[in-house]
Amino acid sequence: MSLTINQEEKAKLIKLFEQGTQVLQESEDLRAGLRDTIKFTGEELGIKPAVLNKAIRIAHKNNLTEERNTFEDIETILETVRKGG
Repeated sequence: MSLTINQEEKAKLIKLFEQGTQVLQESEDLRAGLRDTIKFTGEELGIKPAVLNKAIRIAHKNNLTEERNTFEDIETILETVRKGG
């Protein structure tokens, strides 16, 4: 099957790609700024950036209970492996 694109469709695609690349660039810039802020704040407060990142993701997803349950399962698995070793 061959794709045929007329001038109107071409213009729409060009506009879509311009907007899409702009949004992706803005997203990358915001993420980089957030990484820097997390790093700086972590250094100030003596908290590892990974811990702050995890807390932010949990807050964003609003899934603290799910994370606790997952950690409890991990804890149980590790305790079981240690007992068996």
